[in-house]
Amino acid sequence: MRIIVLIYDLQTRRLFVDRSQKEEQVAALKRDISESELVVVTHYIGITMPEMTVLRESMREAGASFKVTKNRLTRLALQDTSFESLIELMSGPTALAYSADPVAAARAAVNFAKDNDKLVILGGVLNGQVLGVDGVNNLASLPSLDELRGKLVGMINTPATRIAGVLQAPAGKVARVLSAYAAKDKEAA
Repeated sequence: MRIIVLIYDLQTRRLFVDRSQKEEQVAALKRDISESELVVVTHYIGITMPEMTVLRESMREAGASFKVTKNRLTRLALQDTSFESLIELMSGPTALAYSADPVAAARAAVNFAKDNDKLVILGGVLNGQVLGVDGVNNLASLPSLDELRGKLVGMINTPATRIAGVLQAPAGKVARVLSAYAAKDKEAA
């Protein structure tokens, strides 16, 4: 468990976080991002806390994460990673959706954005390749890794079943022909 110390300056009316805590936040975000295959950048203007909770739950169910961070800290975390090109999108109220599954974060973000126009997808990066909004939408329409594995197993099993049927069919025909000849011989005798 991490303890975050916040300092409030009465004159400037600003809230400050200790520098070492900022460094920890950057390191943690960098670690999370580097373990991901896909990072999607979004704007979340006007999303209420209950809506944000629903969004985070849908991300978690899909196997993805959704994190709102300060842009300055996110820029530092993105440096020297394969997602460095996302730095240019970090302006305004941004949040990151990321996942190890190359489809999960995109699908969860796109599905939520369909029902809630307050979440706007800005772009993303998949394995170092920059994706625009259309790229993220196309990626979201692809089947997940688990769905692809299931289809592949089904495709592998289907030919094996057909081969067994084909191999059994000639044997059955031969047996019927022999049975017919045996019946014919009995009638002739």
